[in-house]
Amino acid sequence: MDFLKRLGFFLVGLSIGIVFLTFFLKKKSEETGVYFCYLPNCRTLKDIRSKPMHYSDEVKLKLVEYQLDSLDVKYILTEGDVDFGNSDTKSVPCKTYIVESELKEQDWKFTVRNCRNKATIEQIDVQ
Repeated sequence: MDFLKRLGFFLVGLSIGIVFLTFFLKKKSEETGVYFCYLPNCRTLKDIRSKPMHYSDEVKLKLVEYQLDSLDVKYILTEGDVDFGNSDTKSVPCKTYIVESELKEQDWKFTVRNCRNKATIEQIDVQ
């Protein structure tokens, strides 16, 4: 069998396998509510969401003022983008991240202090 024919069979088998795995893993992630995070932005937000969430006194007042609830905060911490350039990722024991997102036709900027056992939202800005 010549090389091009073997390459064709290999590519057909590979494409069938990729389609099968994509379908299987997508169905599995929908059933269990688990999704796969490989990029730094996704991993950081997932780590923040996995800890008990606390709010500073200033943030509690702003949540009431801006009429945000816990679902809005969860949405921002799920769909937001971490600004690693302005974040303090080297501090010990708690790292500080800037999370930006759009919600209710406004741009939001959260300052989140991510410690080992808890995450604290320290500041909320509307841009």
